[in-house]
Amino acid sequence: MKQLLSRRTWFASLALMLAAWTLPAAAAEAPDAMVKRLSTEVLDTIKADPAIQAGDVNKIVALVDAKIMPNVNFTRMTASAVGRYWRQATPEQQERLQTEFKSLLVRTYSGALGEVKDQTLSFKPMRMRPEDTEVVVRSEVRGKGEPIQLDYRLEKSGDAWKIYDLNVLGVWLVETYRTQFAQEIGAKGIDGLIASLAQRNKGGATAKAN
Repeated sequence: MKQLLSRRTWFASLALMLAAWTLPAAAAEAPDAMVKRLSTEVLDTIKADPAIQAGDVNKIVALVDAKIMPNVNFTRMTASAVGRYWRQATPEQQERLQTEFKSLLVRTYSGALGEVKDQTLSFKPMRMRPEDTEVVVRSEVRGKGEPIQLDYRLEKSGDAWKIYDLNVLGVWLVETYRTQFAQEIGAKGIDGLIASLAQRNKGGATAKAN
């Protein structure tokens, strides 16, 4: 009897595994759907948190880490901003560059979060082929005044899509910083850029504290 039960259990387990293998995999979230969901979640969080609207950097960093960073290929974003010098940087320098660049972006845009009140998001239709691994999702932030163009470049990473660049009012973020960073590296080297970014971030923190 025990042997029969054992066989039944084994066959049942085998049947469950075969069923799992033959079931269609859950469809990966489309890039425009992912950006729309993420943007809506972030916007709702900002509207519901007075501290974020007031520019609380710690709260903003927590929001970025929880909601945004898991959906961003930040290594590629930083590498693209640093440009050809990225390969010359040591692993330690690359880590410092990512840390300081992230702080710079958070502090640069933290002031704008205080202006988020009644804004809504509008997404334009996206065309993509099944084999595409890089796409652009185009959107607008609408509120008082003219709509603000906000586009995203995404790449496919496994079954997920990751953001690696942003376009605000027609200017791609990575291209803007690449020009600035190249000038600083040319004048002071990679360590000089890291020191400059750290100083700017420290200055921003001091200004916020005051």
